[in-house]
Amino acid sequence: MSVRLGDRVVLHDITFDVEAGEFIGIIGSNGAGKTTLLRTLLGLIRPSSGTVSIFGRPVRRGNRSIGYVAQRTVVDPDLPLRGSDYVSFGLDGERWGFALPSRARSQEIAKAIEAVDATDYADKPIGSLSGGEQQRLFIAQVLLQQPKILLLDEPLSNLDMRSGQEIVNLVARLARERGMTVLFVTHDMNPLTGVMSRVLYLASGHAVVGTVADVVREDVLSDLYGYHVDVVRVGDRVIVVAGDESCAHP
Repeated sequence: MSVRLGDRVVLHDITFDVEAGEFIGIIGSNGAGKTTLLRTLLGLIRPSSGTVSIFGRPVRRGNRSIGYVAQRTVVDPDLPLRGSDYVSFGLDGERWGFALPSRARSQEIAKAIEAVDATDYADKPIGSLSGGEQQRLFIAQVLLQQPKILLLDEPLSNLDMRSGQEIVNLVARLARERGMTVLFVTHDMNPLTGVMSRVLYLASGHAVVGTVADVVREDVLSDLYGYHVDVVRVGDRVIVVAGDESCAHP
C-alpha cells in the first residue's frame, strides 16, 4: 500500500498483517507517516496504490469495530464539561440532539470509567484534570463502542514518564481483558517494550515490521533511514541516534 497526499508520497509500499490480539507499536519521528497510516486504516484516506482490509473486508469510514483515540493537545483548563459527560459522547456521537437519561445508559458509562480507573475524578471538570487523567477518560469514551481494534495516536504526548507508563499498562490490560488488537503510535518505543508483540518502525514513509530484536538494529534501521544510525542501549532503554548521512546506502 502507498499513500500520496498532493505531490508527496507519504507512505511507500507499506505491507503488514496484524493478528487478532496483537499489540503493535508504531514508532517513528514527526512526519514519518504514523498518523497518515492510522487515518488510512480508518478509511479517511484512500491509498494511491494497493489495498487495505480489516477482518477480510475493505476499510470504510465509521466502522465501529475500530476504536480511535486521536492525538490531542491539552484541554482548555476553563472547560466546564465534566469528565463523565465527555465519556458519554462515546454513546451519543452518532445521535442528533440530547440523549434521555436512563439507568442502563448511566451504568454503561460508569463501567467504562471504572475500567480505566477514573471513577474518583469523573465528575470533575475535564479541563481541571491532569494529562494522564484526561487520557484515561479519552480511552473510556472509545470503550463504549466495544471495539475489536484500538488505534491510539500519540497518547503519551504531554505526559510525564510515570503517567505515560501507566497509560501503556492500562491499554495492555484492557487489550488482554477484552481481546482487543492494539496499534499504538508513539515516537518513543521504550514505554512499550514490555507489552508490544511487534514493532512497525516508520522512517521517510518506509516501514519495517517485526520483533524489537529483529527491527531495532543498526543494520536494519540504517537501511530503513537510508543513512547510518546507531542503536544505543542504556539500561533498559533503547536510543536510536542518527549517524553520518555521508554513509547513506545506495
